Amino acid sequence: MQRVIYILAYPLLWLISKLPFPILYLFSDFVFFLVYTVFGYRKKVVETNLKLVFPDKTDVEIKTIRRKFYSHLCDTFLEMIKPLGMSPFEMKKRFKIANIDTLKAIEKDKTVLIPCAHYANWEWNVSLSLHSQNKGYAVYQKVGNKYFDNLIKRVRSKWNTELIIQQETVKTVLRNQKEGIKAIFGMVSDQSPQISHTKYWSEFMGITVPIHTGVETLARKFDLAVVFIKVSKVKRGYYQAEFIPITTSGKQTKEHEITDAFLRLTEEQIKEAPQYYLWTHRRWKHRNKVPKKLT
Repeated sequence: MQRVIYILAYPLLWLISKLPFPILYLFSDFVFFLVYTVFGYRKKVVETNLKLVFPDKTDVEIKTIRRKFYSHLCDTFLEMIKPLGMSPFEMKKRFKIANIDTLKAIEKDKTVLIPCAHYANWEWNVSLSLHSQNKGYAVYQKVGNKYFDNLIKRVRSKWNTELIIQQETVKTVLRNQKEGIKAIFGMVSDQSPQISHTKYWSEFMGITVPIHTGVETLARKFDLAVVFIKVSKVKRGYYQAEFIPITTSGKQTKEHEITDAFLRLTEEQIKEAPQYYLWTHRRWKHRNKVPKKLT
């Protein structure tokens, strides 16, 4: 069945990837009409999230952000497919780095962890390896359909990036250290962890929630550098990334220092242009389960 689904879906994905960008965004406008106006996909979830984190905004402001978010979401979904038909040259043109020298100065001496949020087009972050002098890895969640999973790996290998699942990260870092290999590891780090695995609760956008600490754990254990990637949407189909160093020595940081720095940088990014954050994600679903010792 997995193979049948893949065979049926692949021609459509391939066709979308070959569309010129102006046509792609006309199609995105049509998808927006269906998702936002006809089906109202998770509109309540988005509205609830926005009102939670922006209590001072008016209903008109909330609805304006929500509408802009859905337009961006449809663009992002199609932009996730587009790399199937993009060249490294075109990706470099559309996903630019404002200060690549900042990363290069750090990665000369250290393996670098690059955490990001579900913001702008986080999928195109995998193209960072095109700009780095070191091997690139992207920590991802495996897709259930093995054929689509292989397709994702094949597409992202175009950007000199190797995909690894979360459970492979530690052994990959260890292997590289033994072989003297420096690398960059990109990972989306703003997900809501399972309560049973939560070790740290903190405020995110003014609300106390469970926080992922995987980046900090790796950095402090193996003395890695951590550099936040801030991505801005310049216009449709064009993004610019900026590297903001958090630490060049994980072992020199205090507990939660790296995690808190990531949270504050992510918050700043969201507040600058909230329409580009993934508001359909139930990031604050555990806000009413805060341990009593923290209340």
